[in-house]
Amino acid sequence: MKLIVGLGNPGKEYENTRHNVGFMALDKIASFLQVEFTKEKFQGKYAEVTYEGEKYILLKPQKYMNLSGEVVGDFVRFFKIKIEDILILYDDLDTEVGTMRLREQGSSGGHNGIKNIEMHLGTRVYNRIKFGISNNKTIDTKDYVLGHFSKEEKVALEPALDKMVPIFQDYSKMTFTNLMNKYNGK
Repeated sequence: MKLIVGLGNPGKEYENTRHNVGFMALDKIASFLQVEFTKEKFQGKYAEVTYEGEKYILLKPQKYMNLSGEVVGDFVRFFKIKIEDILILYDDLDTEVGTMRLREQGSSGGHNGIKNIEMHLGTRVYNRIKFGISNNKTIDTKDYVLGHFSKEEKVALEPALDKMVPIFQDYSKMTFTNLMNKYNGK
């Protein structure tokens, strides 16, 4: 079983904000698979689906971003998911809007949701896809990440989000190293 987690903040007021790019990316996969997040457990909304013979859980933690790891940790323990079968989708301030990076490990880069996940998983080695949201140093970081994308940013972001379907299709049959080689820098 594989767990794909999109990070974001719950609630209407946070929809389509920069910090919710993980939710947006996961929505692309869910739409392709024609599933909805109708199940709830451990303060997470999720969908279970089988694709190409593999079971997947698509998860949107419903705690605030800085507590995402509590939800992820509960799912990993309950469903007995191996660390190498986890994929986290989230926003990255240090990358331009429209750019995404696949990584097998790394630092949190100051991202509180990632810090909390690493604390609850006990490792910094897990698969992740970071979506660039850029950074505006003239705006307080909290206000910036909780702000909405401009029209230009939405246009720049859409091609990266659209890649989630082919990435997911390849994720079901490729190693993550091969996936990184195929999609990083494209």
